[in-house]
Amino acid sequence: MKSQVVPRVIARMLIPFVIVFGFYVITHGEIGPGGGFQGGVILAVGVILHALVHGIEETRRALPRVWVDRMMAFGVLLYVSVGVVGLLSGNAFLDYSALGSEPHAAEALGMTLVETGVGITVAAVMVTLFDKFATAGGK
Repeated sequence: MKSQVVPRVIARMLIPFVIVFGFYVITHGEIGPGGGFQGGVILAVGVILHALVHGIEETRRALPRVWVDRMMAFGVLLYVSVGVVGLLSGNAFLDYSALGSEPHAAEALGMTLVETGVGITVAAVMVTLFDKFATAGGK
């Protein structure tokens, strides 16, 4: 697809909007449709679109495998950390009241952090799955 100018230009214009929309879906998942899983898949679509248009090797240079692995671990760590804060404060796992003095603000913060952790992990897993399928025939 490297010789196809129109898809490359359109993809180059679309990818930033796809990434921003993915973060929007993640951060607004607690108040509307969406959330971590859906937003994570949308983020992964931005990376996958880049790989389809520019090639998997160029995408690996832009987003090295080690960073994708770190994103998976960081997302899980963020999710678990929010839960552990609740446990350390003497409450239940994922009890958001430990994150602030005002219940509504603490709940919004906790849900946003959890959704962000899920979104980052899902995006990294989807990119990893695509990478494995895309390179399965070559290796």
